[in-house]
Amino acid sequence: MSKGPGVQKMFDAIAGRYDVMNRVMTMGQDQKWRRFVVDKAGNPGSGWVLDLATGTGDIAALSARSYPQAQVIGADFSQNMLREAEKRFSDSGISWQACDANNLPYDDNVFESVTFGYLLRNVDDAVKVLREVRRVLKPGGRVVCLDTTPPNRNVLYPFIRLYFAYGIPLLGRMIADDEAAYAYLTGSTMDFYSAEALADAFREAGLENVGYKKFMLGTIGVHWGNK
Repeated sequence: MSKGPGVQKMFDAIAGRYDVMNRVMTMGQDQKWRRFVVDKAGNPGSGWVLDLATGTGDIAALSARSYPQAQVIGADFSQNMLREAEKRFSDSGISWQACDANNLPYDDNVFESVTFGYLLRNVDDAVKVLREVRRVLKPGGRVVCLDTTPPNRNVLYPFIRLYFAYGIPLLGRMIADDEAAYAYLTGSTMDFYSAEALADAFREAGLENVGYKKFMLGTIGVHWGNK
């Protein structure tokens, strides 16, 4: 069964509290990671930039502020998330568009860069999505991905696993009034690619110069690659 409809419904339901939850469960670190994503994507000049799974628009807005000449699209398949993004960044000049990452409604070789946060663990086939992203990139263009990554099994592993299994769902119940959604999000983290396996998926999709950096005790990874 496809993840799509269930994930779409879940994100529509939590859109109003999504930003607060991000700040709390990442202890305020999520903005730093987004800045790293935008810096890694590079300066597009006056070209087009696509932020997929834009959610409530943070990465897209940061791109627009960092590179005022750029043409920025923030795209998501959750209409409620897009509505929140439009409210938050109504004067940003960003074009907010509904789309499915599996079948992007854009021509080949359009974008200087494509960014996304927390997209790939919510799709059925990450390599297929990465191939679609590669298709819409210009030659030489870069994709940058922010996502969770399962923690290494070191001395901190039991404590991190406890936080994922109990802490984040509890915060979801207290702040977003949706424990089930955040239980799903933590489960999808533990079942997701390791950082090196995701780098291999980038290479399988035809991307080059692939690299990554981990944050937050190895539970967050930023990956990048070029067409």
